Parts: sequence; structure tokens; C-alpha cells
Amino acid sequence: MAVKILIRRKGVDKNIIELTKLLKRLRSLTLNQPGYIYGETLRRIDEPDESMVISTWRSVEDWENWLSNEQRKSIQSEIDLLLGSETEYAVYEE
Repeated sequence: MAVKILIRRKGVDKNIIELTKLLKRLRSLTLNQPGYIYGETLRRIDEPDESMVISTWRSVEDWENWLSNEQRKSIQSEIDLLLGSETEYAVYEE
């Protein structure tokens, strides 16, 4: 059963150029991951410095494998440092 991952980031207006570079690197890695189906990024209207990524995966195991990927963790660490807050994740099944 497919799962949807909600990825929430705050402070996306800070250092937007550096953040965009990191997010593009992360996205390009994601595209090659087993079980990755689709993703979309949304900006919150009433809180413009907040974004939400909705990522769809074939299974929670595929997502967990990606979550523990060392390259992903390294880039994610840079993103969180740049934003000054940790990225939040929530997993939902369809």
C-alpha cells in the first residue's frame, strides 16, 4: 500500500538561494530511490516562510530506507542548519 509523507519546513525564506541548491540536490537523489513515486512542494499562503512537501512512496519500508540513506541525511542536516529548525515528517497511508 502506498504511503504519503508530509515534510514540513519552516524558515524557507532565509538564504533562499542556498536552500534551493540543497533542495535540488536532495530532489535529484530522491528520483533514483527504489519505491519513490511522486512528490510536490507547496508554499503556505498565510505563513510564506513555511513549505510542505507531499512525497508518495510505494511502501513505508521504501520511505524508511530513504530516510536512513547517508547522502540524504547529510544534505538534510545542511538544510536544517540553514533553516535554523528541524524538518518535520509525518507518514500517512492511502
